[in-house]
Amino acid sequence: MNTVTVVGGGPAGLIAAETLARAGVAVTVHDRMPSVPRKFLTAGHGGLNITHSEAREPFLRRYGASADVLAPMLDVFGPDDLRAWCDGLGEPTFVGSSGRVFPRSFRANPLVRAWLGRLADLGVRVERRHRWTGWDDDGALVLTDTTGAATTVVADAVIFALGGASWPQLGSDGGWVAPFVERGVEVTGFRPANVGLRVGWSDVLVERFAGTPLKNVAVGVQGGDVVARGDAMLTRTGIEGGPVYAIGSAVHAALARGRCVLEVDLRPDVDVDQLAERLRRRRPKDSATTWLRRTVGLDPAAIALLREAGPLPTDPAQVAALIRAVPVEVTGTMPLEQAISSAGGIAWSEVDDELMLRRMPGTFVAGEMLDWDAPTGGYLLQASFSTGVVAAHGVLRRLGLAE
Repeated sequence: MNTVTVVGGGPAGLIAAETLARAGVAVTVHDRMPSVPRKFLTAGHGGLNITHSEAREPFLRRYGASADVLAPMLDVFGPDDLRAWCDGLGEPTFVGSSGRVFPRSFRANPLVRAWLGRLADLGVRVERRHRWTGWDDDGALVLTDTTGAATTVVADAVIFALGGASWPQLGSDGGWVAPFVERGVEVTGFRPANVGLRVGWSDVLVERFAGTPLKNVAVGVQGGDVVARGDAMLTRTGIEGGPVYAIGSAVHAALARGRCVLEVDLRPDVDVDQLAERLRRRRPKDSATTWLRRTVGLDPAAIALLREAGPLPTDPAQVAALIRAVPVEVTGTMPLEQAISSAGGIAWSEVDDELMLRRMPGTFVAGEMLDWDAPTGGYLLQASFSTGVVAAHGVLRRLGLAE
C-alpha cells in the first residue's frame, strides 16, 4: 500500500488526507498542536463562515493577483463542493444575509467532530504534538515530540500544509520557512493580512468610542478604486473589521508608497446632494451633534469620526462631502501575530499545476503556505480546502492511482 505523510492538521492538510484515504492510500497526519484543526476551531467560535455564495467572477476577484492561478483549483473543489462536503458530514449549510455560508450549527465543533470521526473510519492516523523540524541528510522528514525526541519518516509522497505566519499560538508561526529556503525554494516574506490598521486617534475618541462599530460604511484608500462595505470597528489603536480587511492589499501598497489615507463613507446609500439638502434644514438652536443626528442620522461614533478630521465645517455642502469621504490617516498595521491571516509564502513559480515543488519531486504544498491572500468572508477557508484537494489529486497521479 502506498504511504503519504501530511504535515499540518489544518483544513488543507486534513482534506488532503481524506481525499488520499478515500483512494486507498495509507495516510498519517503530523501536527504540532494537541488538537486539530486548532485554528479552524478557534475561528469557528463566533460563527464558522466556511465559504461564500458569490458568483464565480466576483468570487475570484477576491484573490487579487492570485485569482488566475487559483481559478482552476476552485473548479476542482469549489463552494458548491465544500457545501456538499459539509452536508455529507451531517452539517448542511445556509446562506446568511451577507451571502456568507455557514454550517447549520453555526459553529466548528460539530463539523470537526464528524470530520475526525470520518478520518478515523478511513484509517487516517493523526499524530499530535509532532513538530516538523526539517529533513535529514537522506531526505527523510525529521519530527520532534514534546520530549525533544526526534524520529524520521519516509513516505512515497509528502504534503505540507503548515499554514502562514499569523496566530503563532495556534501553530501557524512560519517556522517552516528556513528549511525550505535552505533547499532553494523561493519564499515571499510574510506580512499581515486581514488585520487592524493603526490610527492616531484623539484621546476623546479612544476614551468614548473604542470598541464602537461604524455601521454600514464604505471604506477605500484615497486615490484608489477599491471600496468595500460593511461594519467597521473603532479600536483604541485604530480601525478594523470586514471592509478594512477587504482593502488590505490597497492599504499595504499605499503604505509602501509612503502614505495611506482611508476614506470612510458614512452614508454610502445617500447621494451627496441629498445629504447637503437635508443638512440645510438645520434649526437655529441645534448643536452640531443634534444637527447631524437629526438631519442625516449619524450616531455619536460617526460624528466623533467626523471631528477627527478637523474642525467641522458649517457649510452643508462641505459637511455632506466630508460625510461621504472622511479622511483617516493610517500609520501602519497591527503586527503579524495579531492578524487573522498572512500574505506571502512559497512563490507560485516554485510549484507545478498540481502544487508539487519543482525542486523537490514528490513533495507538495497546500493552503496558506502558498503566496496568496484573501479577505475574510469564507474566501480564506475555501482556497485552503481547494488547494488541499488539488495537492492530494497531484499525489494520486504521481503514485499512478489516478489519470
